[in-house]
Amino acid sequence: MPTLQAPRLRLPRQSGAPGPQRLKRDRPRARAAALAALITVVAVCGADAVARVAPFGRHRRSVNDLGNEYVPFHAHLWDLLHGRTDGGLLLNWQSGYGTSFLPDLGTYVSSPFAPLVALFPRDHIDLAVYAITVLKMASAAVAMTVLLLALRDRGRHRWLAGVLGASYALCGWSVLEGTYNTMWLDGLIAFPLLCLVGEWARTGRRRVLGPLVVALVWTANFYTAYMATIGAGLVLVVRLVLEEPVVRERVWGLVRAARSVALGIALSAPLLFTVYLGTKNAFPGRTTEFRPVGLPDFLARLLPATYSFASPALFLGSGALLLACTLVFHRGVPARERYAWPALALLVALSLQWKPTHLMWHAFVTPNGSPYRETFVLSGLLVIAAWSCLSYGLPGGRALFGGVGVLAVAGAGAAFSGGLVSHWTYPVFVAGLAASAAGLLIGRHRGFGRLAALLIVSALVGQAAVTVAYGDRARVQRLDDYPNWGQEHTARAEAVSGADGWPGYRTDPGRTQLTGNDPLLVGGQGGAYYSSMTPDVLTRTMQALGGGWTSRGRNLQSLDNPVTDALFAVGARAHWVKGGETSVSRSSVAPLVTVRPPGPVPHFTSSPFRNQEVLLGSSVYTTVGHGAKCPAGTEVFVWAPDHFGYVALGKNAILGRNLAEMRGGRPARSAALQPLGTAPGATAAHGQGGTLDALTGCLDPARLTAAVDGLKATGATSVRVTDTSIRAELPPGSRGTAVFAMPAIEGWSCRAGDHPARPATAYLGLVSVPLDGSASSVACTFRPPGLAAGLRVGAVGLLGLLATGLLPLAYARRRAVTKSSFA
Repeated sequence: MPTLQAPRLRLPRQSGAPGPQRLKRDRPRARAAALAALITVVAVCGADAVARVAPFGRHRRSVNDLGNEYVPFHAHLWDLLHGRTDGGLLLNWQSGYGTSFLPDLGTYVSSPFAPLVALFPRDHIDLAVYAITVLKMASAAVAMTVLLLALRDRGRHRWLAGVLGASYALCGWSVLEGTYNTMWLDGLIAFPLLCLVGEWARTGRRRVLGPLVVALVWTANFYTAYMATIGAGLVLVVRLVLEEPVVRERVWGLVRAARSVALGIALSAPLLFTVYLGTKNAFPGRTTEFRPVGLPDFLARLLPATYSFASPALFLGSGALLLACTLVFHRGVPARERYAWPALALLVALSLQWKPTHLMWHAFVTPNGSPYRETFVLSGLLVIAAWSCLSYGLPGGRALFGGVGVLAVAGAGAAFSGGLVSHWTYPVFVAGLAASAAGLLIGRHRGFGRLAALLIVSALVGQAAVTVAYGDRARVQRLDDYPNWGQEHTARAEAVSGADGWPGYRTDPGRTQLTGNDPLLVGGQGGAYYSSMTPDVLTRTMQALGGGWTSRGRNLQSLDNPVTDALFAVGARAHWVKGGETSVSRSSVAPLVTVRPPGPVPHFTSSPFRNQEVLLGSSVYTTVGHGAKCPAGTEVFVWAPDHFGYVALGKNAILGRNLAEMRGGRPARSAALQPLGTAPGATAAHGQGGTLDALTGCLDPARLTAAVDGLKATGATSVRVTDTSIRAELPPGSRGTAVFAMPAIEGWSCRAGDHPARPATAYLGLVSVPLDGSASSVACTFRPPGLAAGLRVGAVGLLGLLATGLLPLAYARRRAVTKSSFA
């Protein structure tokens, strides 16, 4: 039985200027990559212009989480790069009264493309995100082109690698899903790059560059990089089977690849660990049960001009699909390769539909939203299969006829889908298929190369452009949309900036929000915050205090309430009305750090009014039940978290005047504690249709003023804030509990005076420090959970990378010394 032996160590080649042959070979490759990028940009931008979608028209592009999350986070990154944020890389003082930023950075803006926002004006942030999106698509086209030519260089048909690279970048997943989930597009780039890493591992080359590429893509977006890594591993297995006849070389190829992946992931551990623990500490989102789509719907998404949120966006230009389907009929391709790539693509397609493998693709958690986020890997495999078909020569008429037959069957099956096929689908599909087939046929004859290229490229651009434009319109009709930066944004930003007094007090950009992340978009230090990393403790604390939210607790809204403003040191609050009018109200509030008297820590109840009083330490509300009335002069607040509709005081609800909108309905959303104004007399809250069945609180402003004065008298005399810490000076002899106006998220360590720092304690969801009367100051420092462990793992990865690069050099030097000694 043969024994497994290590392969002969391959020494690095001597560096030097590229020779004429290499330059001659690289120029056509560069032209093919440039063609791929050009086709991608023309198709995407041209389609958006035809659809009159921003930045080319009046229709909004920022739909769903693009406008609600990603644009605001890119705006915050812009501020960070220009030194204009409250906080830094580790801590965000602007959102949710103080949250960890590194997990958000690793989730939304850790791409190497993201810092390009700094090159744009701040009020063109939407344009910046759009430009980055298109650039990522073009980069994916280039990366795939480079991969295809690395797998097999086809000589005079290299330009077709560029067309296939563009086909990959213009796949349905990219132009219909990735276009408004900007960070996912890093995975589109990651797949061909990781396949290149696999090729280097198979051939024993680029031992240092491979792990660096892995680290780059896992840092850019770990979520889609995870999927791309699985796909690249499958590609490597097929390549080893096809190209390495010796079992020993196959095994060592896998070992080298595993080493590159392990070192790369280790290098990205500082970010990965913080993101992972940020997810663990986040408020639990919706639990979704995976339900695979039917075969007709699955087939329909292969065609152009279809859209659905819950099915795989499988569209690929007819040219690439035709070649992939033709591969099994192409007699010029070796039998093993002719069947290997289609078999792999079929297995991956089936894995999209089977729950166990679906969970594997999504890190064993069915995602909230689109359940087919790994679809881009299948698109990449089909493109590789298409290039395998081309790399042995253009297929003949019989082979193409077989491929057309397969697509015809798929198109016929799609006709039974549940309304996914549009009136554009079949005309565009048939026209593109005919043009692609004609181009491939006439391309076999000399003198017709330009006409063949025109037909194939036109088919791709036409089908992709129609699909992009159709998706642009469909998304706006089916998803929430948000306005691009305009005059209202500028007015709000200027008003908030003019009222800013941080850290003396917070400025909340207002309850009437443009997005779920207005503090990041227009400035201030408010309570609103929307992220996959929204801390569990923050959501539960704000819920207890009467806060509202959507997205099942992860999209926290600003709470317009004088008591919570006093508790969280919100001394200025912006107010917006329809028509663009703005105003800023100011109030006397407690400092960021206050002191509660000695005694046991109280507990929250089911009433937000009582909970506010418990945290405040004073009674300021008169709570009335169903049908009861608030005393004149008190401020009326209504608590009806499940109410969806309008509410007002007294007859105003019946007459339709001064209506306040509430959007409740748990568990998806919860309506915030709603202010209804000052009671002019004995008045009850009414909803449209009658007296509102809700809990009503009547706030006494005089009591609140007295309570705030008491907190100011015993609270911090001065507060200093940095990017990662907060320090407060206290009156001498302070006893009890120092309470910081920030959520008790994991990562805070605090100390009183000169005592050793310890993990922060919590006081009703806020950071706190016990006081025994000996300390005249308290200080807290923030370090994201997982960062320290991630840095240690990253250091190990760096040592491993250095060893990987230096060992061959040391071996070569030792051989040289040995030879010279024998000479």
